Order: sequence, then structure tokens, then C-alpha cells
Amino acid sequence: MVKPGDARVQGRMENYNAFWQKDAKVDTEVDKDNRLNNYTELINGYYDGATELYEYGWAKSFHFSRFYKGEGFHQSLARHEHYLAAQMGLRPGMRVLDVGCGVGGPAREIARFCDVKIVGINNNDFQVGRARKYTEQAQLCDQLTFQVGDFMKLEEIFGPDSFDAVYAIEATVHAPTFEGIYGEILKVLKPGGIFGVYEWTMTDKWDPAIASHKHIAHEIEVGDGIPEMRTTAEARQALKTVGFEILHEEDLAERPDPIPWYYPLEGNIRNAQTVWDYFTVWRMSWSGMLVTHSALKLLETVGVVPKGTVEVGESLKRAAASLVEGGRQKLFTPMLLFVSRKPE
Repeated sequence: MVKPGDARVQGRMENYNAFWQKDAKVDTEVDKDNRLNNYTELINGYYDGATELYEYGWAKSFHFSRFYKGEGFHQSLARHEHYLAAQMGLRPGMRVLDVGCGVGGPAREIARFCDVKIVGINNNDFQVGRARKYTEQAQLCDQLTFQVGDFMKLEEIFGPDSFDAVYAIEATVHAPTFEGIYGEILKVLKPGGIFGVYEWTMTDKWDPAIASHKHIAHEIEVGDGIPEMRTTAEARQALKTVGFEILHEEDLAERPDPIPWYYPLEGNIRNAQTVWDYFTVWRMSWSGMLVTHSALKLLETVGVVPKGTVEVGESLKRAAASLVEGGRQKLFTPMLLFVSRKPE
């Protein structure tokens, strides 16, 4: 757990909810600009509280995935990572950057799968510390390194033309602008280098003029530490604007899968694919969330976890409901895949 005596961490967590209006109807452009201008504080406040909740309730890979019938939850996460690596054409010996690496779950999987060397960057020092620990336990330190840094300053950190490939898995949505983060990625890629991303966007079916649509986007922002949800069209245009050549685009959430990507968030254990998956899905059921909430409340009261952890947990619950509803209505996707090339 985060050390309860760490005043810096506790302060960031307590400040997190101050960035939001509780109702989407009264969340103003001033509020949005405040989040965009202070994105590092916003993201750190969120992930200081959410990281261990993610690891407990989900996995060490903080992303969604598609499911085949009978496929286990962790197997699906790994396949999702393998698919990105395969679409990018990652090969042994490449130097690859993981933008927004979390605690390093995808980096460890892709390093094993492709035999590449990966550098992970993340502005949350707590997550980077855990990524290093897990990587040492996996005996992958010869292939993986992690560092704290702002992904809006990649060229300043690494220099131009530093990587053969760059990927981001559900991380660049936290950037203040798509153009800003994609532009930084372009700069650190070698000419001809490949950028692969699973992006979070609101789809073409989403209409901000419809109150229920706007509410879904707002709840996703609040519950997942996102300054501003943007559209598929905006992501596509941003890649082109900064100079990328788009090689492949696909919303994997549009695949006609018999089991939807959001099924674990529904908390319906009847859809669990393996015995172990029952535990993952149960944690998102009403009883599982009640147990988790009660346990966190007790731990926060006695000082085992920092003040603000329960509030972050409640934000995650709000987000889960809107992620499911956004998925059902095809208003939101967490797996818009772009594979792009930096011109020679």
C-alpha cells in the first residue's frame, strides 16, 4: 500500500476531486481548462489512489481486451498486447518506447513475446517504483527500464530519432491534447519508425448535444482521471496533422464478439470464462463492491491507506457504470487501434 505518512501522495489524492463538477451540466470550459493545464497533478492524484485498486480488481495490465469463448481474463489481456505488437511488426533487437507504462504489465509481456528492449515512461513515481519491482521479480531487467517523466516532453527527455517503435495502450487519452502527445512521439521515432496505439475515444455515434451522451463522457472523465474525452475523428486528424502516415485503423470494439469487452465491469459472474475469472468479475458485482468499499473505509480510518482512497474507489465505480453503458450504446471505445509510420 501507499505509505500513509507520505503527505505528498495524500495531498495529491485529496485534491483530485477538486478538478471536477459533480454534474456534467455545470462542468464549465473553465473547469476543463484547469484540468488540461494541470494534467500532471490530475493524473498523479488519480493514479496514487487507483493503482493498487486496479491491481486488486483487475490485473497488472491496466487495459481492456476482447474475449473469445472459453478464454481466460489474463489470457485475453496478453493476446490484446500481442495483437498490437504483431500489427506494429515488432522484431528482436528493436528499441521500443512504452508511453504511459503503468506498472509495466504490457511491457513485460511484449518484451517476452517479441524479444525487444523497452523503455517505459510514466509521470507517476509510485507506479514506476512498482514497475521496477515487478520487472526485477520477473528477471527482465536486461530488457526493460522505467523512468519518471512527462510524456509531453519526450524529445527533451530522450532526444530526436531515439526509438525504432513506440506504443501506447489506453494512456495517451490522459494527455492535454492529442496533437501534443502524438507530436512528441513522432519526434522521438526514427524515420520510418512505427507508432501503435489503443486509444480511448467517443465514437461517431456520440453526440455531446444529447444530455445522456454528455453525462457518460463526463463520468468516464471523472472516474478515470481524464482531462477531456475526445472523439475518434479528433484522434485520426491529430495523427495526420502532426505528420504520421496511418497504415491501419480499426475499432476492435466493433468486432462481432459474442462476449463484449466490458463484461468484467458488469459484475455478472455467469459470463465468467474460467473458475479464476469468477473472482475478477465478482469484485465488480454489487456484493463485491460493497465488500471492497467497506474494507477500504476501514483501512483508511485506521491509516493503512491514505485519506482519499475511498473517494477514488467511488470514482472508479462511477466510471465503470458509464464505461459499460457507453460500450452497450457504442458511444465509447477503449480499443481504437491506429498503426502509423513516421515518414522516411
